[in-house]
Amino acid sequence: MRPARSAEDALAAYHAFFACFNAGRYFEAHEVLEPLWLAVRGGAEARFYQGLIQLAGAFVHLQQGRAGPARALLRRCGEQWEGYPARYAGLDLTRLRRQVADWLAAVEARQLERFTAAAPRLEPPRP
Repeated sequence: MRPARSAEDALAAYHAFFACFNAGRYFEAHEVLEPLWLAVRGGAEARFYQGLIQLAGAFVHLQQGRAGPARALLRRCGEQWEGYPARYAGLDLTRLRRQVADWLAAVEARQLERFTAAAPRLEPPRP
């Protein structure tokens, strides 16, 4: 993957992440956001995007029935967002943190059928 080349590319990748995630295409969500993360790697925004990528990765593992790796990634993505404000890049991080905690609790309780009954959704960023 190559880094995003322009601000327009970055914004398109960011919004495509949410579209893919909400369609249950978690691998694609991960892939579409990776160029954006590569473009800011080492910068202040990198952990934010890395957390989103790890979130998508967790659901790739859940789709494949691998609760252990999913649990680890859900824990890590929440850690990535520590220190970020309640709202960042148009995203309600407070709400997202609660969702991740809820999903992690379900994985830890082995309630994996919850994720096959209804695909999780993220609220897209707002300006």
